[in-house]
Amino acid sequence: MFYVSTRGDSDKKKFCDILLEGLAPDGGLYLPQNYPQLNADDLQRLRQIYLNQGYAHLAFEILSLYIDDISREDLLALCVKTYTEDIFGSRLITPLRKLDDQVAILALSNGPTLAFKDMAMQLLGHLFEYELKRKNQQLNILGATSGDTGSAAEYAMRGKQGVRVFMTSPDGRMSQFQQAQMFSLMDENIFNIAIQGVFDDCQDIVKEVSSDLAFKQAYKIGTVNSINWARLLAQVVYYFAGYFQATSSHSQRVSFAVPSGNFGNVCAGHVAKMMGLPVSKLVVATNENNVLDDFFKTGLYKVRDSSHTYETSSPSMDISKASNFERFIFDFLNRDASKTAELFSTQLQAKGEFSLAHHPEFSKIGHVYGFVSGNSNHQQRLQAIKTIHEKYGQLIDPHTADGLNVAQQFLEPGIPMVVLETALPIKFSDVILEAIGQVPPVPDKFKGLANSPLRFLTMPADTRMVKDFIAEQCG
Repeated sequence: MFYVSTRGDSDKKKFCDILLEGLAPDGGLYLPQNYPQLNADDLQRLRQIYLNQGYAHLAFEILSLYIDDISREDLLALCVKTYTEDIFGSRLITPLRKLDDQVAILALSNGPTLAFKDMAMQLLGHLFEYELKRKNQQLNILGATSGDTGSAAEYAMRGKQGVRVFMTSPDGRMSQFQQAQMFSLMDENIFNIAIQGVFDDCQDIVKEVSSDLAFKQAYKIGTVNSINWARLLAQVVYYFAGYFQATSSHSQRVSFAVPSGNFGNVCAGHVAKMMGLPVSKLVVATNENNVLDDFFKTGLYKVRDSSHTYETSSPSMDISKASNFERFIFDFLNRDASKTAELFSTQLQAKGEFSLAHHPEFSKIGHVYGFVSGNSNHQQRLQAIKTIHEKYGQLIDPHTADGLNVAQQFLEPGIPMVVLETALPIKFSDVILEAIGQVPPVPDKFKGLANSPLRFLTMPADTRMVKDFIAEQCG
């Protein structure tokens, strides 16, 4: 299996070549040269593996289709080490919680930091450590987070040999729990940088640093954001796990509703569908920052600047530049790298927007790829949290509430709708309090978190300052 850049870089690479790299040298994102195809027999075999041997073995089977430069024995050992009941609290790892005969929530937030990002980040930590040891190398991870990626990455990488983490986040825009989770870590290899701006400013810094090939090489810069293919690949697995729990045979279809900001989570669903998973709809659920919703409805992709990126009660989705969107557009354009590069590195940079409204295939985007979309606002998510609590005795976080709200618009008879959980409610206790009049329970391991000392550095949205800080810490 070889990997190619969405912008046409001619150098085809293997999985381990791109594992530590992040962006391609031309600024594009890596994708496999082709998606492995699964038929009905393959799906039945994977169903039995998941039900009889567990999530780790399902992960191994999916990952091994894309990774052929790590031995099968080592890859299986890494999966088994990652996906354990002790770490994720369930034998199924991602248990399905049915709300009624049609709608269910896929529990993805039982990992160390109580967010779905743990599903991929825990594996990524082991993959990084394995490959760095094999190559006798060091890695400096530069990341951007709107809330959950940062803590998931830091908890996965803390204490890992050969790894430092430099995590940027928008100053004052995370929930108090998210901020405390990250900034309370005192590990010597963890550095938190609060950027005076919004998430998109943080993401721009990561991309600018990654595009400076000389700096990237000199300081061994890698990334854990979902621009890293390995992370997105790990997320593909839970679509299969969700499908196998929601259906009883491979002849059934299922839809997934995905709270969406950076498009990485739902892009993993796109990959699963392209592989042959019987997906009817991929529901892109946004909040008031509805750039993606606008695209799927109109064909216009128009990013917003910092001043027009709203601060909402589902903060992890307060994003107006969806990095992974380029991967889908590359596929949509029949993998025309020159056209993809023109849209993202020329038109988007110059105008802040591009339109595919007049593309002859745009009207088929829902039929061919399954993508539909909608948005949810503050009052709607409060109502969803309240309704789910009163009707089913369950608590959901505000992002999952956005997913449920938009999912209701696209229910189809006989087709289960699986809503992907984003995080546990405790991470957004202020919103839960507003919705139901009480705060969610704090897990025992986090009961002292609010009073923990914090360690972080505040900086303006200045790429040069971030580079200088990295250089200083690396000696």
